[in-house]
Amino acid sequence: MNQPILDHVSKIIDLTEEEKAEFLSILTPVKHAKKDLLIRDGEFVHHNYFVVKGCLRAFYRDDFENEANLQFAMEDWWISDYEALLEGNPARLNVECLEDCELVAIHRDAQEELYRRIPKFERFFRIKVTNSFIALRCRIMSSLQKSSKERYLEFYDRFPELENRIANYHVANYLGIKPESLSRIRKELI
Repeated sequence: MNQPILDHVSKIIDLTEEEKAEFLSILTPVKHAKKDLLIRDGEFVHHNYFVVKGCLRAFYRDDFENEANLQFAMEDWWISDYEALLEGNPARLNVECLEDCELVAIHRDAQEELYRRIPKFERFFRIKVTNSFIALRCRIMSSLQKSSKERYLEFYDRFPELENRIANYHVANYLGIKPESLSRIRKELI
């Protein structure tokens, strides 16, 4: 489980062997089965998770039990309820395993200590957060400016490997459309 996260980190920063060992020492391997909730709304969040294997979704559930998918994560991605993690508030999101998952968890306090001991990790996580912010902004702009069909095509172009791993109703929900509309769009494209 160590090599995937080291490969991931090495795309942005270079680590010495000692730094790699120190980084790996604060990570905890975690396994969850399909349909497990990694994070539940209302609970406190103490970990950021790197996906080694599997697929997850982060979703919000309103007072009427309606769900809204906000994020998917698969191999080589990070997931958590970042507002809860960083602010110390109870989670507002749920994170569900859509497949059996192997993850690496890093505790919030250990991550903060890592920044102090190996400052280049601040750069690593700053770049990850910046990229997430840009992706979120693009998604918001897309939902405001593009048709359902354009949003689907954009989703498929950006994440072709996700479509066959996620139920159609989850994809439709993420795109802000009904499952029937997604089926219609797919038929038009065939």
